[in-house]
Amino acid sequence: MATRPLEGKIAVVAGATRGAGRGIACELGEAGATVYCTGRSVRGRPASGKNRPETIEETAEMVTTRGGVGIHMQVDHTVPDQVEALFERIKSEQPGIDILINDVWGGDALTEWGKTFWKHSLDKGLLMIERAVHSHIITSHFGVPLMLDRPSGLIVEITDGNFYGYRGNFFYDFVKTSVIRLAFSMARELRKTNVSAVAVTPGFLRSEMMLDHFGVTEANWQDGAKKDANFMMSETPFFVGRAVAALAADPGVSEKTGRVYSSWDLSDEYGFTDVDGRQPHWGRHFEKTYGRRIKNCDDSFYEYWFDDPMESVLGDWP
Repeated sequence: MATRPLEGKIAVVAGATRGAGRGIACELGEAGATVYCTGRSVRGRPASGKNRPETIEETAEMVTTRGGVGIHMQVDHTVPDQVEALFERIKSEQPGIDILINDVWGGDALTEWGKTFWKHSLDKGLLMIERAVHSHIITSHFGVPLMLDRPSGLIVEITDGNFYGYRGNFFYDFVKTSVIRLAFSMARELRKTNVSAVAVTPGFLRSEMMLDHFGVTEANWQDGAKKDANFMMSETPFFVGRAVAALAADPGVSEKTGRVYSSWDLSDEYGFTDVDGRQPHWGRHFEKTYGRRIKNCDDSFYEYWFDDPMESVLGDWP
């Protein structure tokens, strides 16, 4: 970025170890922010059941290398006491929080694709909900009070898809649509504050795990298209990171509160590119490849949310 629009801003990226979380943390840092990078995997102590090299220390170092201030703290966001301790530490070190990113996921290894909900492992399904929904609620519960006295604030829920249709697996669908709803409900209760809440989806994310899945590296990632042609429209985690950074730097972001946005549409709006100079657009690619447009959540869809019967009952609350 030519400028540092987030200079002096304090951000928390919950789930910053790898993937979208790491990309978002790095781009917030490049825009000038101080970024608390949290997750379970630290050097010498990977998260239970994980056998990957990425750590939150590494992410924090990447943030600092890009010009921000990266700070790491090991946190299991499903444990309220640990989350509370995180924000108590931030309260003692900073004047508040400006940006809160909920990217805790951990559901890739838990999703049993091709199985109906009555055949899917119940334990895995419920654990997915705990990790990817409960953790977001817990984190926002303790984080939002530190945002209320700041000039402005932004909560970003990372999801998969900017539509409200079925996502191919009962538990996966429940989690990803619930995350969109979290952004809306928080926006509703934050509407008299300076804090906005949105959901953001990447496209085909070329994460560390996805590169491994296709047997390629970032240097030769195009070879992955030999297995799946859609991989040519993939994006690095930094692309959705730039989408989030653009939202955080937008003084008019409150007009977007309560809605879900895609990295590709935000790229069209704000004019950023991926780190390789490309502008991957999953929406146009999908329509060209499959012959139908992704019916994303639009103004007609949100009419059902923002003009609801409870307005008559609750009035102007809160």
